[in-house]
Amino acid sequence: MTLPAPFDKLRIPVIGSPLFIVSGPELVIAQCKAGIVGSFPALNARPQSELDEWLHRITEELAAHNRDNPDNPAAPFAVNQIVHRSNDRIEADMATCAKWQVPLVITSLGAREEIFNAVRGWGGITMHDVINNRFAHKAIEKGADGLIPVAAGAGGHAGTLSPFALMQEIREWFDGLVALSGSIAHGRSILAAQALGADFAYIGSPWIATEEANAVEGYKQGIVEGSADGIVYSNLFTGVHGNYLRSSIENAGLDPENLPESDPSKMNFGSGGNTKAKAWKDIWGSGQGIGTVKSVGPVADMVARLESEYIAAKEALAKATA
Repeated sequence: MTLPAPFDKLRIPVIGSPLFIVSGPELVIAQCKAGIVGSFPALNARPQSELDEWLHRITEELAAHNRDNPDNPAAPFAVNQIVHRSNDRIEADMATCAKWQVPLVITSLGAREEIFNAVRGWGGITMHDVINNRFAHKAIEKGADGLIPVAAGAGGHAGTLSPFALMQEIREWFDGLVALSGSIAHGRSILAAQALGADFAYIGSPWIATEEANAVEGYKQGIVEGSADGIVYSNLFTGVHGNYLRSSIENAGLDPENLPESDPSKMNFGSGGNTKAKAWKDIWGSGQGIGTVKSVGPVADMVARLESEYIAAKEALAKATA
């Protein structure tokens, strides 16, 4: 579909997905300046009052970049809102987003009509995380502008469906904005996402291994040294199934092959469920696509690599089909 402004002028069609704890102003600003959408979870700003400071900084620094670089403007940014009933900050966080007129709000773990309407009221766009076609229908019925199908292999709270199946079912009835998530960490995978019908590739785990990411060195090196075989799918740590680095589970004294099931009704996004390890602090989320990440470096270098691979993939496809 034709992308709405300002999303029609990205360097490559990529949204950097929000990473709990890891995504902060430094990472988001670097992603936007490099030409892709940067995002962060509102809950990363703690206490709640810090969200206003973060949005002020991001808005001002990107505006300054645009004044200094009129021919190379920054991409827009996004804020992720966890809409689950356990989030008692949602109203305050939405009010802060309204103050700064956040251009894109990504909603997760619940679709709420009043939130979609509020974002539309200030001229923003909403995209909602879904793991299946049923949830996709519900999100659009409640007023979401776009969808983020979270397919098998994605980092964090991933689904289990193949991106081929999930995108096919969604595109049978929905022609709006779609950002596909699931093991995308190479330029050719961005092109593949578009071939499946997505407008954007939704990329998360590779950004953990960047200089601007708010992650400990052990986590960054775990991404660099990891591969698809080193990812474990479990709901133990938050109550929602997700993908995690096997090495971090082992370092926490747990057996990745014998993890108990958690009670989904007791979702926990910070205390690590019934384990002594704190989820997202000691247990590290990651998608299956990290085998392409070979070193820790600046965001600008990773975007340049993805762009080069993306262009090469398009050229190779054009040559093969000529």
